[in-house]
Amino acid sequence: MDIAALSTSLAQGKIMSQVSVSLAKMGMNLAKQQGQALQQLVETSSMEQSITPHVGGNIDIKL
Repeated sequence: MDIAALSTSLAQGKIMSQVSVSLAKMGMNLAKQQGQALQQLVETSSMEQSITPHVGGNIDIKL
């Protein structure tokens, strides 16, 4: 194997590694944002339930 081919192969491997790290970081950021949104939703829901505790406690079903 010549030096040019080896250099090209190593450079491509480095780029592939950088891409996979970047994708992993993007996935982690997305999961973090979704977790924060879920936490905010839960906090909002529990706050509303403390204001109106009688709402949503029962379901009326007619067949």
